[in-house]
Amino acid sequence: MGRAKNRNWLRFFRDKSGSPAVEFALIAPVLSTWLLGVVDFSTYEWRLMQVGNAARAGAEYAIARGYNPVFVANAITEATGWESISPNPAPSLACGCPNATAGIVSASCGSGCASGGTAGIYVTSSAQAEFSPLFPWPGLKSPVMLSYTAKVRIN
Repeated sequence: MGRAKNRNWLRFFRDKSGSPAVEFALIAPVLSTWLLGVVDFSTYEWRLMQVGNAARAGAEYAIARGYNPVFVANAITEATGWESISPNPAPSLACGCPNATAGIVSASCGSGCASGGTAGIYVTSSAQAEFSPLFPWPGLKSPVMLSYTAKVRIN
């Protein structure tokens, strides 16, 4: 009787028929977490591109039709199908001179620039929206504020 029990246990440990199910049960949580991360990161990047496109749409409107803060703001909010995009801060107009290290340096309209030429008129178009991930990730606050600013010369 003792030998029969030993053979049954040996047969149990040598049997490989259920091993794929056990392996899948061990790896499934890791794969699911990875998949959720890929979906969340991809959605985040897509939403960030939409915010950038909205800010650029406001700047392009100002180039094509002139500066009107209400119409530039409308161009920002209507640029994508995402309703939560807002023109924040509001579109603005300023004069400045281009600078290689500082970007645009504030200057009086029509005045001379250190680099040559005259100060230009620039429109700043900003877009902002909140993004909430599908899964609460450790160390990541929710919602995440996405923002983008486009600055263009209109004269």
